[in-house]
Amino acid sequence: MSRVRGGRIEAITTFETVAPARRDDPGDRRTRLDRMGLGDLVVAYVLHPAIWVYVALLVGGAALAMHLSPGSGWSRLGQLGVPFATTVLVYPFAEYLLHRFVLHSRLLYRSPRTVALWKRIHYDHHADPHDLRVLFGALHTTLPPIALVTLPLGLAIGGPAGAAAALAAGVACMLVYELVHCVGHLAYTPRTPVLQRLKRLHLLHHFHNEHGNFGITSTLVDHVAGTYYPQASAMPRSESVFNLGYGEAERRRYPWLAQRSAVPERARRAPAGP
Repeated sequence: MSRVRGGRIEAITTFETVAPARRDDPGDRRTRLDRMGLGDLVVAYVLHPAIWVYVALLVGGAALAMHLSPGSGWSRLGQLGVPFATTVLVYPFAEYLLHRFVLHSRLLYRSPRTVALWKRIHYDHHADPHDLRVLFGALHTTLPPIALVTLPLGLAIGGPAGAAAALAAGVACMLVYELVHCVGHLAYTPRTPVLQRLKRLHLLHHFHNEHGNFGITSTLVDHVAGTYYPQASAMPRSESVFNLGYGEAERRRYPWLAQRSAVPERARRAPAGP
């Protein structure tokens, strides 16, 4: 969905792979989003174990919320609808804050205790954005934040039943997030204008400047926080877009990530950036 000319992303109208897979990559259509079609993605999405867990939590949370709710009929739905809807409204803010201040935090690679976490949750994804194996969030990294955000929120609004409803809403949002994120890297042009726009902005985040467009499913908080940019000409190209600041100087000072795996060539060449 992006076109690169002179090292810059220009008009984004149809999908073109802006960062081709490494030449030594076999191009497995089960793991390379830049070589998969929509049908391939649907199969991969439905069969992914994390998706099964989210669906189970969605159904289980909804059932538990209904069981714990003191009301009945429409009254029960109204009681549970408030924490569910509130969670959906809060979700874009949680998504933005986690993406910007946790996933893009350079503090995580500066400690040998957290470098493996950072590598899994975001570094590998930016180093190779179309690798489906690291695009889906690992459950041990996604479920704790979902629980930490939704359970206290739901409990404050509607007690135990509200907590269960909020948890169901949180995993429902996560199901949408994973699908939208996958489509953002898929060799496919979405048919809806909303998805086309979200895809274009996310590709700019990955291939032009990673310091903006942090929202995956919504641009609301980017607009509020001043990190939204609609086109490449609105921001200078970042030299750290593939390594998130883990350049040569940082590798010498904090070697733990480099010791864990081979750093992709384009990420190794890129300087630390701003």
